[in-house]
Amino acid sequence: MRKLCPALGLLLLYTPQGAYAQDSGSPSASELRELCTERPGLTTAACTVDPGHLQLEVGLADWERDKDPDERKDTLKLGDIQLRYGLAAQTEVQISWSAYVRTVTRDYQANVLERAHGIGDLTIGLKQNLKHPQEKANGLAAGMLPYITLPTGTNQGGDGDWSAGLVVPLSYKFNDTLLLAVSPRAEAAVDEDRSGRHFAYGAAAGIQISLSDKIRMSPEVEIMRDRDPADVATLASAALSLAWRIKEMTQLDVQYVAGLNSDTPDVRLAIGISRKF
Repeated sequence: MRKLCPALGLLLLYTPQGAYAQDSGSPSASELRELCTERPGLTTAACTVDPGHLQLEVGLADWERDKDPDERKDTLKLGDIQLRYGLAAQTEVQISWSAYVRTVTRDYQANVLERAHGIGDLTIGLKQNLKHPQEKANGLAAGMLPYITLPTGTNQGGDGDWSAGLVVPLSYKFNDTLLLAVSPRAEAAVDEDRSGRHFAYGAAAGIQISLSDKIRMSPEVEIMRDRDPADVATLASAALSLAWRIKEMTQLDVQYVAGLNSDTPDVRLAIGISRKF
């Protein structure tokens, strides 16, 4: 998995669609389900990728700042790659990995600046859609997404130990303009000392507003209860994202996330691109 890199992701994204349509029996883009991505946003979509097809979602740049009276930590991720492959009509496998993670931590008390960079952890998930596998169907959509994260990160690029969790994506599409999404989550999260696990749980919720056939806006909120033995905390965030469908199976996105309390990172900015083959 470590052979993946941002250059490979971009190469796949810009490979002409026609090269894939030449395979015998391969459907054209018009015959595929509508492009339905898991980025941008705090919620998770219930939809799955068409059987036998690959969807690539790449975070080109993702920056986060977490500041308190004692220290400030800046984290930059480049090439945050997620591969989604349709195994069956309502089942997909997911593989996620960060190609480059850079952290800069300034300790105000000791007046020390620490820098580290490496690769991120590897996450493998299996999404099972329970109702409405494609986004354009009105009404209720539901799914289940169990996942496990393996400690492949180097130089503080990952959590330091394995973790696992379950997301239950739920949404209700009222019409072509408005969709309500809720994503409850429970996780065996890694302890702050990077060894061992604790229970974390919460949910993200938001609405998706289609401003046009190509542009979607999503205001969202997320609350998580993190029962880390070192510091039990409640994390609360608000986000606003925009997604622009530049082609039928290609999307650009941008997201802004703000922390709502002192336990939550102050700000996060991310841009990315998605494409289904």
